[in-house]
Amino acid sequence: MAEPIIEFKEVAKSYQRGDRIFYALRHVNLTIHEGEMVVILGPSGAGKSTLLNLLGGMDTATEGSIIFEGVDITKYNDNQLTQYRAKNVGVVFQFYNLIPTLTAYENVALMKEIEENTLDPKKCMEAVGLGEHFHQFPAQMSGGEQQRTSIARALAKNPKLLLCDEPTGALDTETGRGVLELLQKMSSESRHTVIMVTHNSSFADIANKVIRVKNGTVESITINQKPINANEVSW
Repeated sequence: MAEPIIEFKEVAKSYQRGDRIFYALRHVNLTIHEGEMVVILGPSGAGKSTLLNLLGGMDTATEGSIIFEGVDITKYNDNQLTQYRAKNVGVVFQFYNLIPTLTAYENVALMKEIEENTLDPKKCMEAVGLGEHFHQFPAQMSGGEQQRTSIARALAKNPKLLLCDEPTGALDTETGRGVLELLQKMSSESRHTVIMVTHNSSFADIANKVIRVKNGTVESITINQKPINANEVSW
């Protein structure tokens, strides 16, 4: 098995509300390995997004340790967390977050402003099947094409962690299935570690590891020995 890329050890995230402490997550222990495709499942308010934000260094834990490649990032200051995100994390959102006044190519090429060691934007677009869409603006593209542009943008950073927040939530079934196939291929063939948050339990079948979250705790972690192909997912 590949080496662990990130580990949570008794991680909690809490907020002070008046005299009370509210826990968004508590006592979370998990290990994610390099090249895994991981699906984080749970209803709204379960703690899925908090977990994703902690993985991406977009939020900080109030208790416990988050170990990335042997280093405890909970000890990082703001500048170190910024560097962690820039060098290691790519994010794909539900609603694309493309800049409408830039072409698809320019949206992807923006990564060069964030990180020096980026991949070639054209190659990233070709990898997601957008080789003929370099000069199109987001408004000229379908929802699936926009989402693939956002994946290409995340890929351009050459991230070790690709975090996907409901990446098919705004897509129809056929287009969403295509996006899932692309993410699965990136994990199995390109060895990116893909972590996807969703409320759709059907997606569990395509993952190597399924983390179920409920009421701020990890309810279960399941290893899937034989993930199905994403094009077989029943929506």
